Amino acid sequence: MILTTEKINESYWKVIINNPPINLFGPEMSEELIVLIDELEAAQNLKVVVFESANPDFFIAHLDVLKATGFPKGAGKTGLSKSWPDIAKRFEQAPFVSIASIRGRARGLGSEFAQAMDMRFASKEKAIFGQPEIGFSIFPGGGGMERLHLLTGKAKALEIILSGSDFDAETAAAYGWINRAITDDELDAFVENLAQRIASFDKRVIAEIKAIINERAVNPKNEHIMDTQTRFFEALAQPEAAVRMKNLFAKGLQQNADVELNLGKYL
Repeated sequence: MILTTEKINESYWKVIINNPPINLFGPEMSEELIVLIDELEAAQNLKVVVFESANPDFFIAHLDVLKATGFPKGAGKTGLSKSWPDIAKRFEQAPFVSIASIRGRARGLGSEFAQAMDMRFASKEKAIFGQPEIGFSIFPGGGGMERLHLLTGKAKALEIILSGSDFDAETAAAYGWINRAITDDELDAFVENLAQRIASFDKRVIAEIKAIINERAVNPKNEHIMDTQTRFFEALAQPEAAVRMKNLFAKGLQQNADVELNLGKYL
């Protein structure tokens, strides 16, 4: 199991991400997310779910590029699409609040996972963010092209995506990428207190607040994200991407090595 659910109480659940060595986002995690979102939506009294990592160096490293073609397709048991863009949309529209509590690297699809949550809080000392896709001759394909600029504004989103650089938590917070950067020794208590506070309120009101904000806000259209994802996989199949992937794998990509710890430098 990659995702372990701790049911703190009927209103507040915590999900621990643990996919050694570096929490890659692959088809197995996607399959587990399908099961998880079905369970979360069926929990009538659930008000808050918090995602955190068991690995202090990696929240979610990025897409598992060796398994990129193996992601689930078609419809799940609910009849809804099994693709990541539709799972993300379900979190966005869910009647409960989702929070990402981030330590370590959240790059590529890891960053896009966090963007799909309602709130994002990160360790000031240990969190690192990035959209490194341009360094692989590809571009964000899991919602970053559609969600990131809504959080940061166009100019900062272009800086993030076109530079492929790593960004520390304080910069990410200043850009609007995350809600706040919090000192590492205070992060858990802050998120716990916020989650428990939200969980103490009326679920009907929580759901209504989310629904109204979603109606009023400019939210990404799933057909746009699906189109981007199609173009992403097409770009991933191009020879330029293969050359860059080969070079980075030779240096230790997708291993618990310096290239993953400092990916922005190696790009």
